[in-house]
Amino acid sequence: MIVWVAFIALVLFLLAMDLGVLNRKAHVIHPKEALLWTSFWIGLALSFNVFVYFLYQNQGWGLDLGFAFALSGKDAALEFLAAYLVEESLSLDNIFVIAIIIAHFKVPAIYQHRVLFWGILGALVMRGVMIGLGTALIQQFEWIAYVFGAILLITAVKMLLHRDDSVDPEQNWLIRLARSFLPVSNTMSEGKFLVKIGGVTHITPLFLVLLMVETTDLLFAVDSIPAVFAVTRDPFIVFTSNVFAILGLRSLYFALAGLMDKFALLKFSLVFILAYVGVKMLMANHYHVPIPVTLGIIAGTLAVGVLASIVNERRKAAE
Repeated sequence: MIVWVAFIALVLFLLAMDLGVLNRKAHVIHPKEALLWTSFWIGLALSFNVFVYFLYQNQGWGLDLGFAFALSGKDAALEFLAAYLVEESLSLDNIFVIAIIIAHFKVPAIYQHRVLFWGILGALVMRGVMIGLGTALIQQFEWIAYVFGAILLITAVKMLLHRDDSVDPEQNWLIRLARSFLPVSNTMSEGKFLVKIGGVTHITPLFLVLLMVETTDLLFAVDSIPAVFAVTRDPFIVFTSNVFAILGLRSLYFALAGLMDKFALLKFSLVFILAYVGVKMLMANHYHVPIPVTLGIIAGTLAVGVLASIVNERRKAAE
């Protein structure tokens, strides 16, 4: 259990430094700052992957860490990298939807960091619970892998046919439930989630945004967690790769939110990745795809999507 406790303590420390020290005062996150933070989170994830290599290569240095080291250091590092790449790429579609939510509620730029911080904190808890549940199900019922594979294929088809601009936050069941129990104030109230008006507690529009972000992440987790189980069955690698992808989601949003329309073709890459990992999971008991092959397919698919989007944008600009 030592490694689990140490990792969670590290995450809590990073979150405390983020909110309590580095971003104690609300401010607008500009693209340059967002890119620096994105580079930091990616660099931290890659550095952690080096730790994963030595942790598994040395079998936990003889310590009782609460799980078996069934993988070599090389395989563990490759699986972590592939899992992190899958989660990071699927989070791009999440960014599309978050941008629509924030635009719908007209959240001022100065308060966007706050709502995304608490949204990500809630997402970490939900992902942890869902990963624990998914691990237990796969270990107890081998056939659940086929269910996960089918979910991924269905999601790939839905993503291919779905238009992101069709998202209507006002139809979210949790928002309608919140409105039925508590009155909603008309202002953001300096970034607060709850405010008292005339002695009556009101929820602010920022609280509704937070609810929407949380439910959106829950829906995306239903897709992304089965996807990562298609890459690795190791609970520690599944959990840590998810956490690092989520920690970088906020800075990635500020870096890319204004540019997402320029990467329209990247959506087809995400569809292919979902379909690929879905088929991989369905075939897992019959044919094993080497992890370097999976890593190459995922990275190559993303690269093709990015390059195709850039070429498409240049072509449109030239017309």
